[in-house]
Amino acid sequence: MLEKSVITRTIETARGVFAPGHLGELTQIVDFALVDAVLEETRALQRRVRLLPARVVVYFVLALALFEDCSYRAVWGKLTAGLVGLPLVSPHASSLSPARRRLGAEPLRVLFETLAGAVAARSAPGVWWCGMRTVAFDGTGLQLPDRAPVTGRFPKRSGAVREFGYPLMRLVTLVETGTRAIIAAAFGPESDGELPYAIRLLDRMEANMLVLADAGFDAIGFLRGIHATGAQFLVRSSATRRPLVQDRLPDGSYLTRLSAPYRTGHGYGLLTVRVIEAWITVKLADGTVRREQWRLITSLTDPALHPARRLVTLYHERWQAETCYASVKATLLDGASCAPDTPPTWTRRSGASSPSTRP
Repeated sequence: MLEKSVITRTIETARGVFAPGHLGELTQIVDFALVDAVLEETRALQRRVRLLPARVVVYFVLALALFEDCSYRAVWGKLTAGLVGLPLVSPHASSLSPARRRLGAEPLRVLFETLAGAVAARSAPGVWWCGMRTVAFDGTGLQLPDRAPVTGRFPKRSGAVREFGYPLMRLVTLVETGTRAIIAAAFGPESDGELPYAIRLLDRMEANMLVLADAGFDAIGFLRGIHATGAQFLVRSSATRRPLVQDRLPDGSYLTRLSAPYRTGHGYGLLTVRVIEAWITVKLADGTVRREQWRLITSLTDPALHPARRLVTLYHERWQAETCYASVKATLLDGASCAPDTPPTWTRRSGASSPSTRP
Protein backbone atom coordinates (compact mmCIF):
# COMPACT_ATOMS: atom_id res chain seq x y z
CA MET A 1 0.00 0.00 0.00
CA LEU A 2 1.37 3.39 -0.98
CA GLU A 3 2.08 5.84 1.80
CA LYS A 4 -0.17 8.87 1.92
CA SER A 5 0.55 12.43 2.95
CA VAL A 6 -2.06 14.66 4.51
CA ILE A 7 -1.64 18.39 4.14
CA THR A 8 -3.61 20.63 6.46
CA ARG A 9 -3.63 24.39 6.70
CA THR A 10 -4.92 27.05 9.01
CA ILE A 11 -6.48 30.24 7.67
CA GLU A 12 -6.71 33.22 9.98
CA THR A 13 -9.26 35.88 9.06
CA ALA A 14 -10.99 38.79 10.66
CA ARG A 15 -14.39 38.27 12.19
CA GLY A 16 -17.84 38.75 10.75
CA VAL A 17 -18.26 41.02 7.73
CA PHE A 18 -14.50 41.77 7.79
CA ALA A 19 -13.59 38.15 6.92
CA PRO A 20 -13.36 38.62 3.10
CA GLY A 21 -10.84 41.44 3.59
CA HIS A 22 -7.52 39.74 2.87
CA LEU A 23 -5.04 38.90 0.09
CA GLY A 24 -3.88 35.47 1.21
CA GLU A 25 -0.13 35.41 1.79
CA LEU A 26 0.14 39.04 0.62
CA THR A 27 -1.80 40.10 3.72
CA GLN A 28 1.49 39.76 5.58
CA ILE A 29 2.65 42.82 3.65
CA VAL A 30 -0.65 44.68 3.39
CA ASP A 31 -1.86 43.86 6.89
CA PHE A 32 -5.07 44.84 8.65
CA ALA A 33 -3.43 47.41 10.92
CA LEU A 34 -1.82 49.21 7.97
CA VAL A 35 -5.05 49.36 5.96
CA ASP A 36 -7.02 50.59 8.98
CA ALA A 37 -4.41 53.28 9.68
CA VAL A 38 -4.54 54.48 6.07
CA LEU A 39 -8.34 54.58 6.14
CA GLU A 40 -8.28 56.60 9.33
CA GLU A 41 -5.63 58.99 7.97
CA THR A 42 -7.63 59.61 4.79
CA ARG A 43 -10.94 59.80 6.69
CA ALA A 44 -12.35 56.94 4.63
CA LEU A 45 -13.52 54.74 7.53
CA GLN A 46 -17.20 53.93 7.47
CA ARG A 47 -19.40 55.73 10.01
CA ARG A 48 -21.18 52.48 10.74
CA VAL A 49 -20.22 48.93 9.88
CA ARG A 50 -21.99 47.85 6.70
CA LEU A 51 -21.93 44.53 4.88
CA LEU A 52 -19.01 45.94 2.85
CA PRO A 53 -16.69 47.73 5.33
CA ALA A 54 -14.03 50.07 3.93
CA ARG A 55 -11.21 47.66 4.83
CA VAL A 56 -12.83 44.87 2.84
CA VAL A 57 -13.30 47.19 -0.15
CA VAL A 58 -9.59 48.11 -0.08
CA TYR A 59 -8.59 44.45 -0.33
CA PHE A 60 -11.22 43.92 -3.01
CA VAL A 61 -9.75 46.75 -5.14
CA LEU A 62 -6.25 45.31 -4.71
CA ALA A 63 -7.53 41.90 -5.76
CA LEU A 64 -9.04 43.44 -8.91
CA ALA A 65 -5.52 44.45 -9.93
CA LEU A 66 -4.29 40.87 -9.42
CA PHE A 67 -7.17 39.32 -11.37
CA GLU A 68 -7.61 41.84 -14.15
CA ASP A 69 -9.55 39.47 -16.42
CA CYS A 70 -12.19 38.58 -13.81
CA SER A 71 -15.54 40.19 -13.13
CA TYR A 72 -16.45 41.74 -9.79
CA ARG A 73 -18.29 38.62 -8.66
CA ALA A 74 -15.44 36.34 -9.76
CA VAL A 75 -12.89 38.39 -7.81
CA TRP A 76 -15.12 38.33 -4.75
CA GLY A 77 -15.29 34.57 -5.16
CA LYS A 78 -11.49 34.37 -5.07
CA LEU A 79 -11.40 36.40 -1.84
CA THR A 80 -13.85 34.04 -0.16
CA ALA A 81 -12.80 30.70 -1.74
CA GLY A 82 -10.85 29.59 1.33
CA LEU A 83 -13.46 30.69 3.85
CA VAL A 84 -15.83 27.77 3.51
CA GLY A 85 -18.11 27.36 6.49
CA LEU A 86 -18.17 31.03 7.49
CA PRO A 87 -21.39 33.03 7.21
CA LEU A 88 -20.37 35.39 4.39
CA VAL A 89 -22.28 37.92 2.35
CA SER A 90 -22.44 37.51 -1.41
CA PRO A 91 -22.79 41.06 -2.76
CA HIS A 92 -23.94 41.79 -6.27
CA ALA A 93 -21.80 43.85 -8.64
CA SER A 94 -24.30 46.68 -8.21
CA SER A 95 -23.26 46.84 -4.55
CA LEU A 96 -19.52 46.46 -5.11
CA SER A 97 -19.34 49.29 -7.64
CA PRO A 98 -20.83 51.98 -5.33
CA ALA A 99 -18.63 50.70 -2.51
CA ARG A 100 -15.56 51.45 -4.64
CA ARG A 101 -16.79 54.93 -5.40
CA ARG A 102 -17.40 55.60 -1.71
CA LEU A 103 -13.85 54.49 -0.93
CA GLY A 104 -12.31 56.77 -3.55
CA ALA A 105 -8.71 56.92 -4.71
CA GLU A 106 -7.04 58.67 -1.78
CA PRO A 107 -6.70 55.60 0.52
CA LEU A 108 -5.11 53.63 -2.32
CA ARG A 109 -2.71 56.47 -3.09
CA VAL A 110 -1.57 56.69 0.53
CA LEU A 111 -1.33 52.90 0.79
CA PHE A 112 0.85 52.77 -2.33
CA GLU A 113 3.16 55.55 -1.13
CA THR A 114 3.49 53.83 2.24
CA LEU A 115 4.50 50.49 0.74
CA ALA A 116 6.42 51.62 -2.35
CA GLY A 117 10.15 52.03 -2.10
CA ALA A 118 13.54 50.39 -2.48
CA VAL A 119 13.75 46.93 -0.93
CA ALA A 120 17.17 45.47 -1.75
CA ALA A 121 19.70 44.71 0.95
CA ARG A 122 23.38 45.49 0.37
CA SER A 123 24.03 41.90 -0.65
CA ALA A 124 21.32 41.82 -3.35
CA PRO A 125 22.70 41.22 -6.87
CA GLY A 126 22.02 43.67 -9.70
CA VAL A 127 21.15 46.59 -7.41
CA TRP A 128 24.35 48.09 -6.03
CA TRP A 129 27.17 49.59 -8.10
CA CYS A 130 30.20 51.21 -6.46
CA GLY A 131 28.20 51.69 -3.28
CA MET A 132 25.25 53.31 -5.07
CA ARG A 133 21.72 51.92 -5.46
CA THR A 134 20.90 51.78 -9.18
CA VAL A 135 17.41 52.94 -10.10
CA ALA A 136 15.77 53.70 -13.45
CA PHE A 137 13.26 56.23 -14.72
CA ASP A 138 11.09 55.23 -17.65
CA GLY A 139 7.62 55.78 -19.06
CA THR A 140 5.04 53.86 -21.02
CA GLY A 141 1.57 54.33 -22.49
CA LEU A 142 -1.54 52.41 -21.49
CA GLN A 143 -4.71 52.21 -23.56
CA LEU A 144 -7.98 53.23 -21.90
CA PRO A 145 -11.59 52.42 -22.89
CA ASP A 146 -13.02 54.69 -25.57
CA ARG A 147 -15.73 56.37 -23.49
CA ALA A 148 -16.79 59.99 -23.26
CA PRO A 149 -15.85 60.61 -19.60
CA VAL A 150 -12.39 59.14 -20.26
CA THR A 151 -11.61 61.00 -23.50
CA GLY A 152 -12.40 64.29 -21.78
CA ARG A 153 -9.38 63.81 -19.52
CA PHE A 154 -7.23 61.47 -21.63
CA PRO A 155 -7.43 62.54 -25.28
CA LYS A 156 -6.68 60.30 -28.23
CA ARG A 157 -3.89 60.97 -30.65
CA SER A 158 -4.99 63.12 -33.56
CA GLY A 159 -3.87 63.76 -37.10
CA ALA A 160 -4.56 66.63 -39.44
CA VAL A 161 -8.18 65.57 -39.97
CA ARG A 162 -9.35 63.22 -37.22
CA GLU A 163 -8.54 61.46 -33.97
CA PHE A 164 -7.54 57.82 -33.99
CA GLY A 165 -6.84 54.90 -31.66
CA TYR A 166 -7.73 54.65 -27.99
CA PRO A 167 -7.36 57.26 -25.25
CA LEU A 168 -3.87 56.94 -23.83
CA MET A 169 -2.51 57.33 -20.32
CA ARG A 170 1.14 58.10 -19.66
CA LEU A 171 2.70 56.18 -16.77
CA VAL A 172 6.18 57.07 -15.45
CA THR A 173 7.88 55.10 -12.69
CA LEU A 174 11.08 55.09 -10.70
CA VAL A 175 12.17 51.45 -10.39
CA GLU A 176 14.90 49.77 -8.37
CA THR A 177 16.99 47.66 -10.75
CA GLY A 178 17.56 44.03 -9.83
CA THR A 179 14.37 43.76 -7.78
CA ARG A 180 12.13 45.82 -10.12
CA ALA A 181 10.50 47.27 -6.99
CA ILE A 182 8.54 50.42 -7.82
CA ILE A 183 9.79 53.33 -5.73
CA ALA A 184 7.38 55.95 -7.08
CA ALA A 185 4.92 56.44 -9.93
CA ALA A 186 2.96 59.20 -11.59
CA PHE A 187 0.44 59.19 -14.43
CA GLY A 188 -1.78 61.44 -16.49
CA PRO A 189 -2.60 62.32 -20.11
CA GLU A 190 -0.21 60.86 -22.67
CA SER A 191 0.12 64.20 -24.43
CA ASP A 192 2.11 65.70 -21.53
CA GLY A 193 5.18 63.55 -22.23
CA GLU A 194 7.35 61.67 -19.76
CA LEU A 195 9.54 64.41 -18.32
CA PRO A 196 6.87 66.40 -16.41
CA TYR A 197 5.79 63.22 -14.59
CA ALA A 198 9.40 62.27 -13.79
CA ILE A 199 10.01 65.71 -12.27
CA ARG A 200 7.13 65.10 -9.85
CA LEU A 201 8.96 62.05 -8.50
CA LEU A 202 12.27 63.74 -7.71
CA ASP A 203 11.31 64.06 -4.04
CA ARG A 204 11.58 60.27 -3.76
CA MET A 205 15.26 60.33 -4.70
CA GLU A 206 17.96 59.58 -2.12
CA ALA A 207 21.59 60.66 -2.03
CA ASN A 208 22.91 57.08 -2.44
CA MET A 209 21.10 56.49 -5.75
CA LEU A 210 22.48 56.28 -9.28
CA VAL A 211 19.76 57.09 -11.81
CA LEU A 212 19.69 55.36 -15.21
CA ALA A 213 17.44 56.81 -17.90
CA ASP A 214 16.95 56.76 -21.65
CA ALA A 215 17.10 59.63 -24.12
CA GLY A 216 14.35 62.11 -23.40
CA PHE A 217 15.36 62.40 -19.75
CA ASP A 218 18.51 64.40 -20.53
CA ALA A 219 16.96 67.86 -20.12
CA ILE A 220 19.25 70.00 -18.00
CA GLY A 221 16.44 71.04 -15.67
CA PHE A 222 15.74 67.40 -14.85
CA LEU A 223 19.43 66.53 -14.47
CA ARG A 224 19.94 69.49 -12.15
CA GLY A 225 16.93 68.30 -10.15
CA ILE A 226 18.56 64.89 -9.69
CA HIS A 227 21.87 66.51 -8.79
CA ALA A 228 20.16 68.70 -6.17
CA THR A 229 19.00 65.59 -4.29
CA GLY A 230 22.58 64.38 -3.93
CA ALA A 231 21.99 61.45 -6.31
CA GLN A 232 24.09 60.68 -9.39
CA PHE A 233 22.90 60.00 -12.95
CA LEU A 234 23.84 58.07 -16.08
CA VAL A 235 21.53 59.11 -18.91
CA ARG A 236 21.56 58.51 -22.63
CA SER A 237 21.76 61.78 -24.52
CA SER A 238 19.31 62.67 -27.26
CA ALA A 239 20.69 62.65 -30.80
CA THR A 240 20.18 66.41 -31.17
CA ARG A 241 22.61 67.31 -28.37
CA ARG A 242 26.09 68.21 -29.60
CA PRO A 243 28.24 68.84 -26.51
CA LEU A 244 31.51 70.76 -26.76
CA VAL A 245 34.62 69.05 -25.44
CA GLN A 246 35.91 71.01 -22.43
CA ASP A 247 38.48 68.53 -21.12
CA ARG A 248 39.47 65.20 -22.68
CA LEU A 249 39.90 62.40 -20.08
CA PRO A 250 42.34 59.42 -20.21
CA ASP A 251 39.65 56.78 -20.89
CA GLY A 252 38.34 58.59 -23.98
CA SER A 253 35.41 60.31 -22.27
CA TYR A 254 35.34 64.08 -21.85
CA LEU A 255 33.92 66.81 -19.65
CA THR A 256 31.48 69.40 -20.91
CA ARG A 257 29.06 71.92 -19.49
CA LEU A 258 25.32 71.88 -20.09
CA SER A 259 23.59 75.24 -20.08
CA ALA A 260 20.04 76.05 -19.07
CA PRO A 261 18.18 79.04 -20.54
CA TYR A 262 19.17 82.36 -18.98
CA ARG A 263 17.18 83.44 -15.92
CA THR A 264 17.43 86.88 -14.38
CA GLY A 265 19.26 86.63 -11.08
CA HIS A 266 20.28 83.00 -11.76
CA GLY A 267 22.34 83.23 -14.94
CA TYR A 268 22.57 80.25 -17.30
CA GLY A 269 22.58 77.47 -14.69
CA LEU A 270 25.64 75.59 -15.93
CA LEU A 271 26.11 71.91 -15.04
CA THR A 272 29.42 70.09 -15.54
CA VAL A 273 28.96 66.51 -16.78
CA ARG A 274 31.03 63.75 -18.30
CA VAL A 275 30.22 62.44 -21.78
CA ILE A 276 30.94 58.85 -22.84
CA GLU A 277 30.63 57.95 -26.51
CA ALA A 278 30.29 54.29 -27.45
CA TRP A 279 29.47 52.34 -30.59
CA ILE A 280 26.76 49.73 -30.09
CA THR A 281 26.66 46.75 -32.46
CA VAL A 282 23.51 44.62 -32.66
CA LYS A 283 23.30 41.41 -34.71
CA LEU A 284 19.76 40.25 -35.49
CA ALA A 285 18.59 36.66 -35.93
CA ASP A 286 18.48 37.04 -39.74
CA GLY A 287 22.13 38.09 -39.80
CA THR A 288 21.46 41.80 -40.13
CA VAL A 289 24.02 43.91 -38.29
CA ARG A 290 23.14 47.36 -36.94
CA ARG A 291 25.75 49.75 -35.57
CA GLU A 292 25.04 53.11 -33.99
CA GLN A 293 26.72 55.57 -31.69
CA TRP A 294 25.36 56.15 -28.20
CA ARG A 295 26.30 59.15 -26.10
CA LEU A 296 25.92 58.79 -22.33
CA ILE A 297 25.91 61.74 -19.91
CA THR A 298 26.88 61.21 -16.29
CA SER A 299 27.56 63.21 -13.16
CA LEU A 300 30.33 60.71 -12.25
CA THR A 301 33.24 62.76 -13.55
CA ASP A 302 36.24 60.80 -12.19
CA PRO A 303 37.41 58.19 -14.77
CA ALA A 304 39.68 56.52 -12.21
CA LEU A 305 36.79 55.75 -9.86
CA HIS A 306 34.19 55.10 -12.56
CA PRO A 307 35.79 53.93 -15.85
CA ALA A 308 33.86 54.57 -19.05
CA ARG A 309 33.76 50.89 -20.06
CA ARG A 310 32.13 49.90 -16.74
CA LEU A 311 29.54 52.66 -17.07
CA VAL A 312 28.62 51.55 -20.60
CA THR A 313 28.19 47.99 -19.30
CA LEU A 314 26.10 49.22 -16.38
CA TYR A 315 23.73 51.23 -18.56
CA HIS A 316 21.92 48.15 -19.88
CA GLU A 317 20.44 47.69 -16.38
CA ARG A 318 18.05 50.46 -17.37
CA TRP A 319 16.05 47.76 -19.14
CA GLN A 320 14.83 46.57 -15.74
CA ALA A 321 12.23 49.33 -16.02
CA GLU A 322 11.16 48.03 -19.43
CA THR A 323 10.72 44.46 -18.14
CA CYS A 324 8.73 45.84 -15.22
CA TYR A 325 6.28 47.40 -17.68
CA ALA A 326 6.20 44.14 -19.65
CA SER A 327 5.06 42.38 -16.47
CA VAL A 328 2.24 44.89 -15.97
CA LYS A 329 1.05 44.86 -19.58
CA ALA A 330 1.53 41.19 -20.49
CA THR A 331 0.87 39.51 -17.13
CA LEU A 332 -1.53 41.66 -15.11
CA LEU A 333 -3.36 43.32 -18.02
CA ASP A 334 -2.82 40.42 -20.48
CA GLY A 335 -2.50 42.95 -23.29
CA ALA A 336 -5.93 44.50 -22.62
CA SER A 337 -6.72 48.13 -21.89
CA CYS A 338 -7.11 49.49 -18.39
CA ALA A 339 -10.63 49.59 -16.93
CA PRO A 340 -10.98 53.07 -15.46
CA ASP A 341 -13.59 54.92 -13.47
CA THR A 342 -14.75 58.36 -14.48
CA PRO A 343 -11.55 60.44 -14.53
CA PRO A 344 -12.44 62.90 -11.70
CA THR A 345 -11.88 60.14 -9.13
CA TRP A 346 -8.35 59.42 -10.34
CA THR A 347 -5.30 60.68 -8.54
CA ARG A 348 -2.42 61.84 -10.71
CA ARG A 349 0.28 60.23 -8.63
CA SER A 350 1.06 56.73 -7.39
CA GLY A 351 -1.21 54.78 -9.76
CA ALA A 352 -4.09 54.76 -7.27
CA SER A 353 -7.02 54.83 -9.63
CA SER A 354 -10.38 53.59 -8.47
CA PRO A 355 -12.00 51.94 -11.51
CA SER A 356 -15.54 50.65 -11.44
CA THR A 357 -16.51 49.61 -14.94
CA ARG A 358 -16.34 45.81 -14.68
CA PRO A 359 -19.55 43.79 -14.78
